[in-house]
Amino acid sequence: MRIVGISPSHDSSVCVYNDGEIEFFVKEERLCGIKKESKPYLALYEAYKNLKGDVDLVVIASPDGRSIFSIDLLAERLFKCPVIDVDGYHHCSHAALAFENSGFDRALVFIADRNGSKIQNVLRESETVILANKDPYVITELYKNYSSEEPQEIINEVIRYLHRSRPDAKHVCRSRFNTTMVYESATTLIGEHPLENGKTMGLSAYGHPEGFPDLFIRPLDDSVFMVPQDSYFSFKKDRFNVLPVSNVDLDSQQVQQVSSQDYLHADYAKHVQTQTQEEVFRCIDYYVEKTGIQNVVVTGGYGMNIVTNSYLVEKMPECKFFFEPMADDAGNSIGAAIYHYKLESGDTNSYPLKDTFFHGHHYDIMPWWDPEQQEVTTKDIAKYLLDDKSVAVYYGKAEAGQRALGHRSILFNALNPDAKDIVNRIKKREWYRPFAAIMLQEDAKKYFDMLNLEGNEFMTNSFQIKDEHWSDLRGITHEDGSCRVQTVSEGHLLYELLTEIKSMRGVGVLLNTSFNLAGSPLVERPEDALRTLHNSELDYVWFPELKMVAN
Repeated sequence: MRIVGISPSHDSSVCVYNDGEIEFFVKEERLCGIKKESKPYLALYEAYKNLKGDVDLVVIASPDGRSIFSIDLLAERLFKCPVIDVDGYHHCSHAALAFENSGFDRALVFIADRNGSKIQNVLRESETVILANKDPYVITELYKNYSSEEPQEIINEVIRYLHRSRPDAKHVCRSRFNTTMVYESATTLIGEHPLENGKTMGLSAYGHPEGFPDLFIRPLDDSVFMVPQDSYFSFKKDRFNVLPVSNVDLDSQQVQQVSSQDYLHADYAKHVQTQTQEEVFRCIDYYVEKTGIQNVVVTGGYGMNIVTNSYLVEKMPECKFFFEPMADDAGNSIGAAIYHYKLESGDTNSYPLKDTFFHGHHYDIMPWWDPEQQEVTTKDIAKYLLDDKSVAVYYGKAEAGQRALGHRSILFNALNPDAKDIVNRIKKREWYRPFAAIMLQEDAKKYFDMLNLEGNEFMTNSFQIKDEHWSDLRGITHEDGSCRVQTVSEGHLLYELLTEIKSMRGVGVLLNTSFNLAGSPLVERPEDALRTLHNSELDYVWFPELKMVAN
């Protein structure tokens, strides 16, 4: 059964899913060059051009419906099959993808979003806890928290309707805001788009959360869960943002200062990080204890927060966690397709996505081959890197998610203490932004506290460096001693390179960051790679398939 999944939300994407296999996937931003683009017109056309057979069903996964962009009409004309919309089950799409990839037979799935589906044009999905079962395939909602700006009497009426229509779940709405919005209050304060919460996460490492009040309160009718202090926040309508107000000790003068000097905001960023991760832990811990299920899957936009993910692993050592690498809305094209495939086919097998998370198009790079160019070996690349040259990698299919996993990566010498500053200049990023490390899995536990995890191949967690190695790896270690480590084993593209680095310097580790410049999406096509090379201070682009470099 071939299903086309479409996610016309931010980070829009299109996939072709056939009997448990992804035949095609692409994010719109990779084609149009506009980061987080929401209208997947080019992606739809690419999916159509690369079809391997007839399509049985098109599934559109949008929190707001698809009619604004006429996605349904375009899909009907292209694929000539039924088109259905799942705009009321945004969190279900998140859950379906993450549960499938987890490989668990049974699990709790926790989803935290800024904006999930809009229910009855009144409520927004915020946090959801789902009980997922493989055989029979059942996804049951246990807990649904919503946000809303509507009057309380209207909210209460919709809540009563939900209790009747979805009786298995506990439905609550006590705030205009939610956990992710509270986090975004720090992001918008420094003048960034609400979807750029990674910047807040990076800045928080410099902070000391003192002098701020609690941003969550305990409601009178619930002894477990907390809700945002609505009086501390206000909507900024023109930007669709959340902004802290003066009663969190951030007056207008301070807001202006923070916007121009990021470090002044670090304390509040740390406070937001600390408080939101505690609320996520509180919710997951409650349902683990209530159900006795210790397999836990985390997804949704907030699931991209690697600091929180590591906090959960540390706080709940009895649980086995899976953190979905494609936790943002880009994964919902796949999730919606998986969910409906399971329902329509009755297939109870698990199909965790293959080839890690590289699902895009494999472009022909032969037109970019220079027959006059001398071939380079892996040892040559290692020497470039240890000579403090920056090397971008372009190989095979691009990473489907936000993390650079070695196919579209910029590499640098991790042993250079100034590595972070050098690469931030190359990428034109903010001074406080950290970088990831890519290293041999066999070495990871020697240098980092891996929280009893065997590896971290999708960079969904961060780890503390061991004190004795701080000075050696200062170039990849964040201000608070943490590092987002990608571990690789034999069979990975960069395993040989890291082994070569280890033979030369004693440790198989490199700085790893995404192959893009600030404000631009990850490079997709060979021409994108070369354009980025010529518009930056990058030294080389390495094409392993051709055994050549461009400079």
